[in-house]
Amino acid sequence: MKSLRLAGIGVIAVASLALAACGSSTDSGSAPSAPASSAPMSSAPMSSSDSGASNGMTTNADVFGPACSQLPQGNAPGSLDSMGPQPVASAASTNPLLTKLVAAVKATNLVDTLNSQQGITVFAPADPAFNALGDAKFNELANNPSQLAPILQYHVVGKRYDAKGLAAAGTLTSLNTAGGPLKIEGTGDNMTVNGAKILCGNIPTKNATVFVIDKVLTPGTNKS
Repeated sequence: MKSLRLAGIGVIAVASLALAACGSSTDSGSAPSAPASSAPMSSAPMSSSDSGASNGMTTNADVFGPACSQLPQGNAPGSLDSMGPQPVASAASTNPLLTKLVAAVKATNLVDTLNSQQGITVFAPADPAFNALGDAKFNELANNPSQLAPILQYHVVGKRYDAKGLAAAGTLTSLNTAGGPLKIEGTGDNMTVNGAKILCGNIPTKNATVFVIDKVLTPGTNKS
């Protein structure tokens, strides 16, 4: 897989995903459409040798971060209760913070691949992170899945981690192994992933734990 260097901005993967159990918004938001194309990514189950939490599974009570209050409440689409039972890509499609990420995942035909995994971790750039790239750059990537897919893969780890597991692991290997390691620093609200701040973390979905972040991670940044 290729790696592509992008200007950072501070939403994956995937995904994908869910945010807080605090705010008062009731709109679910819908993801913008993006041209569908094929992209090189195996649909085989993902695995990882990284050490960390025993199973990485979380509950709504474990969710944390300053952007969690922006999620719909109760059973509304995009709420924690709504997203929890759904596989990660489907859950992300209802999250009002992740419309750009969802469009990117659709553009690379990764929806079914992500939904079929048994246990993964997704670092999901929020919309402002993609907006920082500019519409022209985003549309360019959306129309070039072979360039976009490695970027999205760099936001996914083939094992499920919660925040404590991430902190214990310290360094992770993403699905884009050529992109270099993902470095975890700090804990709780001060945790970062390759310098990207966690806006809302420990979000549970059926097959993934999601961390919404404020930048698009750049493959190759931490290569030695």
